[in-house]
Amino acid sequence: MQAQPDQPPVEIRLTEAEAIALAYHRAARGDAWGAFVRAVEDALADLAEAERRTLRRDRLISHGYVRSALPRTAASTAR
Repeated sequence: MQAQPDQPPVEIRLTEAEAIALAYHRAARGDAWGAFVRAVEDALADLAEAERRTLRRDRLISHGYVRSALPRTAASTAR
């Protein structure tokens, strides 16, 4: 079985990173620099989203600590 010119030989198994790089290269129609820039843009967007989620989780955790530390009302402490 013969591979297409823009594909690796059939008997070669690509790593996950190589498969992703090849997909970017194909999407950029062979423009290596364009593929690289797009991959970096996507990686930075994913990193920003992960940081946003982490900050949100941290705020929720902090809010939970504050709520549990609120003083009890007189009615709840009279029991």
